[in-house]
Amino acid sequence: MIYFTLLICFIIAVLITPAVKWLAFKVGATDKPNQRKVHQKIMPRLGGLAIFISFMIGYWILKPESPFATAILIGAAVVVLTGVLDDIYELPPKLKLLGQIIAAVVVVVYGGVRIEYINLPFGGQLDFGILSIPITMFWIIGITNAINLIDGLDGLAAGVSSIALVTIASMAATMSNTYAFVFAMSLILLGSTLGFLIYNFHPAKIFMGDTGALFLGYMISVLSLLGFKNVTVFSFVIPILILGVPISDTFFAIIRRIVNKQPLSAPDKSHLHHCLLRLGYSHRQTVLIIYGMAAMFGLAAVLLSKATMFGSLFVITVIVLIVELIVEKVGLVSKDYRPLLKIVRGMRGMRRIS
Repeated sequence: MIYFTLLICFIIAVLITPAVKWLAFKVGATDKPNQRKVHQKIMPRLGGLAIFISFMIGYWILKPESPFATAILIGAAVVVLTGVLDDIYELPPKLKLLGQIIAAVVVVVYGGVRIEYINLPFGGQLDFGILSIPITMFWIIGITNAINLIDGLDGLAAGVSSIALVTIASMAATMSNTYAFVFAMSLILLGSTLGFLIYNFHPAKIFMGDTGALFLGYMISVLSLLGFKNVTVFSFVIPILILGVPISDTFFAIIRRIVNKQPLSAPDKSHLHHCLLRLGYSHRQTVLIIYGMAAMFGLAAVLLSKATMFGSLFVITVIVLIVELIVEKVGLVSKDYRPLLKIVRGMRGMRRIS
């Protein structure tokens, strides 16, 4: 029944996205080209509404049970409403953030979804106490915005989100029945997103807009928490790895702005996809490369979930080195930021001399 519902969500998204596209033009939810954007013509946004409607129909068909379900859906409705208003009227950043905070409060305070403690490797646990509320809210709001930040190329956010959902669903499937809700929600959201991706992959006919980016970011942040609540220090890294592309892109955007002495909220054209485009990759190639990176992070998350403590350390070390090499190679912080590459070149020079 779950896989049938996934197919239904996919078909519904395929069927209703053209209607949402028409609606976007009708209400003025369009994205005009400018200096920071890649597209060259006026494009309809609001496409995330098709994902949300398809998802809700899938939820109604499947009715997955969880004590968190009501709070999650209320929070989802809040972020979707925020996204719809932003796609039509371009809300000020503070109002957009307020919508995300309200959604996070609903799911954390009313719903009770929290990271309460972490089991330490050598025994004992780190109990967050009252700090579990702000920590969990920070995670939800951070991931919601991270997905929004990578929504800069056709099909990028939808594809990376789909890969994250596949990873979450596959890991939930191998766990106990407690994770059946996470598995079901991930799959119906996956079907809805893939149906929309048909119209969103390059060359895109419609953008998901903030409606889609905020909704996907919110849902993925919550589902990843439900799948890995109250975990060990190393398995706490799993949801971070699953969302490795948007998290690392956001992290290095912050570093870049600190290095360049710019405000953290300052927009720029130095995100991962911008850097790859500057290196000469085509629009489609850039998206596929980032898909590959997202899949690498997803595989690392799966490996980490099965690894011993020392195996976890090895996986994390390898991933950190790979990320650092990619960052330096593409110039994600700056063209001059290449500490690891300089060390590698220095070692090569020493070998030649010897």
